[in-house]
Amino acid sequence: MVMHMKGIKASLICGSLLTSVGCGAIFGDQGVFRDSSEDYKKALETPLVVLPEGMDSVPLRDIYVIPEVDDKFLSPGDFVVPKPVPLSAQSGSEVVRLQKLGDDSWALISVAPGQVWPQVRNFMTASGMQIMQADARAGIMESNWLTVEGNPVASRFQFRMEQGVQRGTSELHVLQMRQAGDVNVWPTKSDDPDQAAEMLRAIAQFLADSADSAPVSMIAEQGIAASGKISMQEAPDGYTFLRLELPFNRAWASLGRALEKSSFEITDRDRASGIYYVRFSEDGADDEDGWWSGFWDSADDDILYDKVLVVAMETPATGSAVTISIRPQDVSVPFDKRNSQELLSLIKGNIN
Repeated sequence: MVMHMKGIKASLICGSLLTSVGCGAIFGDQGVFRDSSEDYKKALETPLVVLPEGMDSVPLRDIYVIPEVDDKFLSPGDFVVPKPVPLSAQSGSEVVRLQKLGDDSWALISVAPGQVWPQVRNFMTASGMQIMQADARAGIMESNWLTVEGNPVASRFQFRMEQGVQRGTSELHVLQMRQAGDVNVWPTKSDDPDQAAEMLRAIAQFLADSADSAPVSMIAEQGIAASGKISMQEAPDGYTFLRLELPFNRAWASLGRALEKSSFEITDRDRASGIYYVRFSEDGADDEDGWWSGFWDSADDDILYDKVLVVAMETPATGSAVTISIRPQDVSVPFDKRNSQELLSLIKGNIN
């Protein structure tokens, strides 16, 4: 009873104190919750910190660096608002597609490498394969030795993930090695191509069934570039071109398919010189509601209609990339930088 009365007395004293001093004791200049928004005006300038001898001062930098934009071209004359870049032909298509060129085959996946990596791991776990080695930054995962049904010799499989040609896409390659000879070095080509192809089909089906719910591996996302293998660039002398980071054989085949998807009609080709001769297709030109209709909105623009254009692919002296440029076959046909950029943008969106 004595303790209870003391508690009541203390509460009454506190209440009386708050009533007597008013709100100023809490929110005023000398209060507990005073306004400090103007304090910076009274701040004193202090001398710079002197670092010990032998140490360098590093300036503060942004944590999130804004990447460079590839397609940044400024017109030297009057600015003309460009037409929207057409949607890529692969938009809305399958999430996973099997690609083949010669003896090489791979899976093209419409998600970033950081999403493919954990799904490959899930596939190996679901298939009963053990992961003997994994390097997320390099995009490589290797299995243990397995005995494939119908083959008495054990095999290992290597899954290699790469950035696709287009931004936000991935490529998955499968390499098979037989338990014979030097098992410490992976071969350049699969010892049994049929086994590798069967494994590729199996994992492609698994990825197609689970791509929508794929988690993301940040390590793989950072290690495997996600900017794509194609970009539009401008040469020092002012002409515009595409840079495609693919070997010539694959780049040649990819460019041919992209031209057909981009409403061009291929009239001739010279593989030795890396040249496609193309025309605008009549279907694309006559589509009043289509993207091509923007080319025929004036008497000056329709001069390109039904003219032969030269799409040239060249391999620079250094590096494994190729460059792609476009121009009229007839040098007297007017053709400015804006025409080149618009046509190359259309081709760019259809190369994979």
